[in-house]
Amino acid sequence: MLKKIFWLGHSTVRIDTEPVIYIDPWKVKKPKKAGLVLVSHCHYDHLSPADVKKVSGPGTVVLAPADCLGDLPEGARAVKAGDRVELPGIVVEVVPAYNTNKTFHPKASGWVGFVIEAEGRCIYYPGDTDAIPEMDKIRADIVLMPVGGTYTMTAAEAADAVNRMKPVVAVPIHWGDIVGSEVDAKKFKEYSMVPVEIKPVTD
Repeated sequence: MLKKIFWLGHSTVRIDTEPVIYIDPWKVKKPKKAGLVLVSHCHYDHLSPADVKKVSGPGTVVLAPADCLGDLPEGARAVKAGDRVELPGIVVEVVPAYNTNKTFHPKASGWVGFVIEAEGRCIYYPGDTDAIPEMDKIRADIVLMPVGGTYTMTAAEAADAVNRMKPVVAVPIHWGDIVGSEVDAKKFKEYSMVPVEIKPVTD
């Protein structure tokens, strides 16, 4: 499954399951048509109407928090933490995402992350978040962890979180654009007690 997960830079992820899944598409250069698009929150680097349109087709399902819907195609569905959405071959659990020691992503905004079950594996995309108590309940094979600091966890905080979750493998994201660098990704790998794969940016 890890070979089907592509980091497209910053926090954008494409999962080449059937159907294709995009998470927070932004600056997508070589779009594939998606069956499912997930948007974690309404900041411009996560909610890009142009990129959502670029990867969407007539049957694409778009899931996002309610305050994002005005910028998304008609038919996009509002989701909140605690929701469970079942699609052919895919189950999406919607989980909380928020800051605990900064104000960029307030808990009251109701922004989210996702646990995606596909092809017998669970993938956790935390969204823009700090290490929050709800993470201790997450069970996932693959964790796509923000490590850039400033708006999300630092590399050390992200490593501490994955060490508690104990996934099979973790992938650092939310670095290399706007905030965070390869140094943060490497620190995350150094501090993590679980295997870490630092993926190159895919076009």
